[in-house]
Amino acid sequence: MNKVMSRTPQPRPRHRPPTRRDPRRPGGAPPRTPIGDRAAPTASPATGRGPGASSPATPEGAGRLPAAPPPAAPRPRPTDLFADRLVAVLSGQRPVHWMLRHTAGRAYDDLARLAEHGPLRAPGTRPLVRDIGYYVPRTGALEVFARVAVGDRLRALAFRLEQGHDLRWRCVAVETDAPGPPGGPA
Repeated sequence: MNKVMSRTPQPRPRHRPPTRRDPRRPGGAPPRTPIGDRAAPTASPATGRGPGASSPATPEGAGRLPAAPPPAAPRPRPTDLFADRLVAVLSGQRPVHWMLRHTAGRAYDDLARLAEHGPLRAPGTRPLVRDIGYYVPRTGALEVFARVAVGDRLRALAFRLEQGHDLRWRCVAVETDAPGPPGGPA
């Protein structure tokens, strides 16, 4: 029995490897239109209508320039960012070294000690920051408190942020309402 192939193989050029055709990969970007093609429409001699007029054959606003993009979302406050970061570390979702460049002084050591005990860990649930408040003792310093829901309990988190010469905020102190390690100072 002879096999019959219904399709003849395509000749491949010998100077380059075959191209990859992967259907899972996205296609290229749509072609860009030159700026000259985006000009405002002018009155058509056939219809006598101007750029703002609509015709029954075209939808309202066809041929106009696209609307300006919406304004960018406001940047989150450093109090919100640090509260989320500290909760992620203290609940075990992130490693302690994730906060290394965001801490200064003894705060990293305190955070590592607190994270060992997992004060914001609860089986099956992720902690959620419920409320954040802060006090400004001086320019460039914030004392922040947060209420964190862990399962059916409400826990407290307090930390201090200071702004460095490079205008970046860093955590310089952190505390929770969790009791200390057994046998430690009360």
